Amino acid sequence: MQKKWWHEKVAYQIYPKSFYDSNGDGIGDLRGIIRKLPYLRELGVDIVWISPCYCSPLADEGYDISDYYNIDPRFGTMDDMDELIAEAKKYDIGIVMDLVVNHCSDEHEWFRKACEDPDGEYGKFFYIEDMKDGKVPCNWRSHFGGSVWEPLPGHPDKCYMHLFHKKQPDLNWENPKLREELYKMINWWLDKGIAGFRLDAIINIKKALPYKDYPVDRPDGMSKAQNMIADAVGLGDFLREMRDRCFRVYDAFTVGEVFDEDPSELVNFIGDDGYFSSMYDFSSNVWGQSDKGWYDCKPITPNAYRDCIFAAQKRSEGVGFYSNIIENHDEPRGVSRYIPEGDVNDTSKKALATVMFMLKGLPFIYQGQEIGMENMKFRSIDEVDDISTIDQYQVSLDAGLPEDEALKSISLFSRDNARTPFQWNAEVNAGFTTGTPWLRVNPNYTDINLESQQNDPDSVFQFYRKLIALRKDPQYKDVIIYGVTAPFQPERDNLIAFTRKTDAQTLLIAVNFQNAPQTVKLDVPYKKVLLNNLSELDGTGAEFTLGGYQAVVLEL
Repeated sequence: MQKKWWHEKVAYQIYPKSFYDSNGDGIGDLRGIIRKLPYLRELGVDIVWISPCYCSPLADEGYDISDYYNIDPRFGTMDDMDELIAEAKKYDIGIVMDLVVNHCSDEHEWFRKACEDPDGEYGKFFYIEDMKDGKVPCNWRSHFGGSVWEPLPGHPDKCYMHLFHKKQPDLNWENPKLREELYKMINWWLDKGIAGFRLDAIINIKKALPYKDYPVDRPDGMSKAQNMIADAVGLGDFLREMRDRCFRVYDAFTVGEVFDEDPSELVNFIGDDGYFSSMYDFSSNVWGQSDKGWYDCKPITPNAYRDCIFAAQKRSEGVGFYSNIIENHDEPRGVSRYIPEGDVNDTSKKALATVMFMLKGLPFIYQGQEIGMENMKFRSIDEVDDISTIDQYQVSLDAGLPEDEALKSISLFSRDNARTPFQWNAEVNAGFTTGTPWLRVNPNYTDINLESQQNDPDSVFQFYRKLIALRKDPQYKDVIIYGVTAPFQPERDNLIAFTRKTDAQTLLIAVNFQNAPQTVKLDVPYKKVLLNNLSELDGTGAEFTLGGYQAVVLEL
């Protein structure tokens, strides 16, 4: 595996609407990010991925782009973006933009022109089809619920495809003119000096054609879009062309949002000649999912989480780098998902962070993760903004759940859990805004906030700083970044332990993922404790006992 400039970096995701509001309108903005660059440098991150801040009607919170070349006024101006890119470079931070090219907004100029003339040049930028006897071409269900087909405005005899929201018409990648427009836009941003892109929903750009129905999997008579995606052939042709025309020219960092990839094709995605620099490991995020809906999903256990990450490490070894996450803007808070209910505290939060950071791959921190932000407790569906959560609430009701149970089921997985404003301090609105926040602040901000942790050596925030410092320590960074991952005593319940090894060094990461203590025996005594989320390690040499949720990094 070739060594790349980004291998030793630490990445951080910002959801701009909820990060920091600089002007009191209740919405986070680019100037807010500029103000917080010193904080990001203090934390130790090198790459910052910013979720969409392009012009958008925000039907899907910015993932419905109406103008790829402009910044939405709610977030600032293009001058603000230029300043952010330049200022970030002074802190040795590279800015990564969100690349949303499976679809655009129905308010984009291309779609407006397509509606004016469906048979013209711009009509071919989308999937526009005739409706025969009022019937749509196939029974695919969108990722957000309902049919992927929607009547074309002004043309009741025609329909357009949207794999996501109806205000997100899918772009027709089969059309080379469309691809040229996208490549021109991508290179325009790279010319501005950004470090690269995170590629949103990228596996969806290739459709299985011609259209056909798939087996019905819900009472609505439709079939999930994933069935079609699994049948699609030729995705690599599009991704390879985009890589060669854009990313490779600039030596840009790219990370793909890819679900349900074939393990045999991993080398094509993230190998030395892969389409992307990296891709997210979602194996633990999708564990326990149900086709019936969120209400039927299983909560992940510590053993299942361990098995997911070990399988991913095995798949990627010698191939390329995964980007490791426990949460992002599309997921609930990781500490509320992976730590059993009732066990969530600072010690267990540090234990989870240790697992994520010490795996091989690029660590991605989502804003607020570094202070241990937790899921929101929704009091009513009226508090929910996220369209997928609203859809899943209705799915739960349709399945017969009473309203309180339906609310509880969606609360566990809602994307709004991660979109509540960043908790900067214990002042009004958690210091996020002087106005009214666009989404309710989590009431626990008085207990969980950055200000209370920043100068506390035992805080979750300071533990993240220690993890980042260890990853960058010249004495250990080679083994942490490139060392082979091998499971250690994987048959034991609630113990997540593994070694990271090069010819020169071996580290053991041992995390007791339960409240009861566990004793660990080694073949040879450890040499040194590099990191410990508790003050002491009970035992010496070849045998030690881990307390509840104790996590240690040992040099062997």
